[in-house]
Amino acid sequence: MSENNSEQQKHVEIGKKLQKARQAKGYTLDDLQQITKIQKRYLIAIEDEKFDELPGDFYVRAFVKQYADTVGLDGDDLIKEYNDDLPKAKTAEYSDHITQAVESRAGQRKTISNQVNKSRRYVPTIIITVVIILVLAAIWFTAIARSHRDSSTRIDNSSVSVSGESRKKASSSSKKVVKKTAKDTIKLKQANRNDTSVTYTTDRLSADTTLRINPADRAWMQVQANNNTLLNRTLNANEKTSIKVARDTTSLVITVGNARSTKLRIGNQTIDFTDNGRYQNTRTVTINFGNQQSSSSSSSSSSTTSTGSSQRPSISSSAFSQQPANTANRQSTTATSNANNQQQQTNTQTR
Repeated sequence: MSENNSEQQKHVEIGKKLQKARQAKGYTLDDLQQITKIQKRYLIAIEDEKFDELPGDFYVRAFVKQYADTVGLDGDDLIKEYNDDLPKAKTAEYSDHITQAVESRAGQRKTISNQVNKSRRYVPTIIITVVIILVLAAIWFTAIARSHRDSSTRIDNSSVSVSGESRKKASSSSKKVVKKTAKDTIKLKQANRNDTSVTYTTDRLSADTTLRINPADRAWMQVQANNNTLLNRTLNANEKTSIKVARDTTSLVITVGNARSTKLRIGNQTIDFTDNGRYQNTRTVTINFGNQQSSSSSSSSSSTTSTGSSQRPSISSSAFSQQPANTANRQSTTATSNANNQQQQTNTQTR
């Protein structure tokens, strides 16, 4: 009985010893599983001294040794101390596994050390390469910044010149627009109209203008300026025609052969010679330039003429009314003289 109790106490001591070492390191079973790659249930079985739950006798010693090394104990010494209490494993198999494990760890450590040594040898080269790259990058960025400054300076200069040119062009174009507006501004005022003709008056032209003719159908056209024929022919459908009207034109006469299908435009003014289609038979369009005063003077002269003519009939009528009276007086005088002559003849015969 005493031997069994001492053996059980050894078992308890090895499990407790490993557990206390783990706790002293501050490891949990999960941490130990992560480090040793031994499943957690096997770690619990080692601490509880349930070695029969491990996959084999060899793994008992291997897991105990790895456990002990991980928590800061000497695994070999621990296995020697508890050699009689741990399950026996085949010596050859155990030695082979231990040898392979030692060799693999030694190889890993050697590989790591070799890699570290190689990296240390390459460190100066890497540092020099990085410095060269940084210097080249600094030179490149400086060149780019300088080129950007030069290009921005050129752009500013070009923008100044372009803005100056654009201002000149804008001023010249505005002058052209003003001139064109002054040139093309025409206001027509209807003077009289009948079924076949219409007459307009407007200010005298300040510059040459253009008469545009757009027939939608075949039409005969005649245009006369100051009794000079500018156009006299038949236009086909959609045969747009432009005629220059000189600034010294005082009278423009347009004869339209197909009023319904013809559009007329002078300068900026559309000539509505059909009055929105009310007078479809309008054929003669007359435009008098600068004739407002002449028309008023002609109207005043016509009124004067009519007044004079109205006065002349009254004078002639009075003359005509006096003419019969003079005739009667002459006839009465003649009759009196005839009577006197007969009286004298009678007296002579009596004597």
